[in-house]
Amino acid sequence: MRHEGLTGGSWTFLTSHARVLLALARNPEVRLREVAETCVLTERTVQAIVADLEQEGYLTRVRNGRRNHYRISPGAPFRHPAEAGRDIAGLLALFADDPPAPRTPRRS
Repeated sequence: MRHEGLTGGSWTFLTSHARVLLALARNPEVRLREVAETCVLTERTVQAIVADLEQEGYLTRVRNGRRNHYRISPGAPFRHPAEAGRDIAGLLALFADDPPAPRTPRRS
């Protein structure tokens, strides 16, 4: 699957789970539909990712009226053994001020 703006193949450095987590960290009251648009994923995929992240303790979903509020757990550890001993706080800090990029093709 190719996405708009990707060149030289379809892989990226961040997983879909990381992109969704970062989107929720930037805006804890964002609608999942907006996260899907930002991350170039389907809404159903984002819902499944949020369920994964919640089940593994990376976030907590709190109902606020008709909306959800997402609380990120920055002390949660990375899952892969290569990152053992590190928590996600560094990833969150690295991308804290990084607004979602517009979805336009990159120039070479």
